[in-house]
Amino acid sequence: MKPSVYIETTIISYLTAKPSRDLVTAAHQQITTEWWTDVRPQVDCYVSPFLIDEASRGDATYAQKRLDEVVDFTVLEVNEEIEDLAQQYFAALQIPEKAKIDAFHLAVAAWHKMDYLLSWNCKHIASGRVQKMMQEINARLGVHTPIACTPEELMEV
Repeated sequence: MKPSVYIETTIISYLTAKPSRDLVTAAHQQITTEWWTDVRPQVDCYVSPFLIDEASRGDATYAQKRLDEVVDFTVLEVNEEIEDLAQQYFAALQIPEKAKIDAFHLAVAAWHKMDYLLSWNCKHIASGRVQKMMQEINARLGVHTPIACTPEELMEV
């Protein structure tokens, strides 16, 4: 069975954006493209209604490019348990209100028992601090903890 990977919005944003002049962002874009080409065929990718909503925002041309990249992925359901879990993450992880959606990405991936959560958001998602706190919360609640990582950290499966 292929590993399951929850794709968070930053991944398709880096994949579809015009090349950046910022060296770090350009490197992330290149790594994302390589991951998409080389690794994605070896895993089962999933998204959530939260990704669809975020990807739909902004410039219509780029929004369509983002949505086109995930059109064949399974969209995971959201239920009351996921919403409750997201609220617990939001409070415990001290995620700012403007980034509250990040708690929902974490909750969807955890509740659906994803093997990995792929993100370039190294502040509220793919962070050692967040991973440690999620493990503690999830152990207490009996919930699975996916491995949150960047494409660079998941270059082979």
